[in-house]
Amino acid sequence: MRGVGTILAVTGMPGSGKATVCKVLEERGIPRVVMGDVVREETLRRGLELNPENVGAVMLDLRRRHGQGVIANRVVEKLKMLQQDLVVVDGIRSMAEVKALRAYNPNTILIAVHASPKSRFDRLRRRGRADDPRDWDTFERRDERELGVGIGSAIALADHMIVNEGSMADLRRKALSLAGRISH
Repeated sequence: MRGVGTILAVTGMPGSGKATVCKVLEERGIPRVVMGDVVREETLRRGLELNPENVGAVMLDLRRRHGQGVIANRVVEKLKMLQQDLVVVDGIRSMAEVKALRAYNPNTILIAVHASPKSRFDRLRRRGRADDPRDWDTFERRDERELGVGIGSAIALADHMIVNEGSMADLRRKALSLAGRISH
């Protein structure tokens, strides 16, 4: 039988540390599926350049055309091909996506990574990725777009919360501790 025993679905605002949490779990041998890869694949399929504007527009268009759970539904198709006890799904943006994952596998655990806006802004500025905000106004607009998709509800209704206001070592320790509690 193919499928996944437990899905660890990870959410959090940009710069909260969710990718770091997912990488720590992946380093422990837990396969990782990235929600954003689905949108990037669709952007390329449409013949568009991969940039923040195009990827954002494709994300909104997919949701408008196919419903709020469309990206998670596409991830489910990838999960069906796996045979794993535990899988991390990186980048949940709404409760509709959580519901889509739970419709496939009720054993889906939602983990939120939270950090204050100032901490997140400072991390994003240091990270310096092309789509990271360079000023506070851009940062706030990005947060508003994320909240508009429904990420706030996913964070508020998470089964587990990791607060990330400390060092990278603190975050790694918290992620490993949570993974240990969940997998036992």
